[in-house]
Amino acid sequence: MARMTLEVSKLLERALSLSVEEQEALADSLISNLGGKVDEGVQAAWEAEIGNRIADLDSGKAKTTSWGEVRKSNLAKLPHAH
Repeated sequence: MARMTLEVSKLLERALSLSVEEQEALADSLISNLGGKVDEGVQAAWEAEIGNRIADLDSGKAKTTSWGEVRKSNLAKLPHAH
């Protein structure tokens, strides 16, 4: 995996502040622009996993974390500019 540069870290921080719908659109655009075709088996596996996660959320089986806690944790992992 490529090392995350400060510029990429800043972009990630901005991306994490977007709505879920905006993040989804951004992720889809980035994946589409990688130049390679998405393996149909991988796509099917992701769709099944997404379905499982939604079912876990709907049933209360999944434990969630507030956006504030997630954001604070993610920001703490970013390299700091000097």
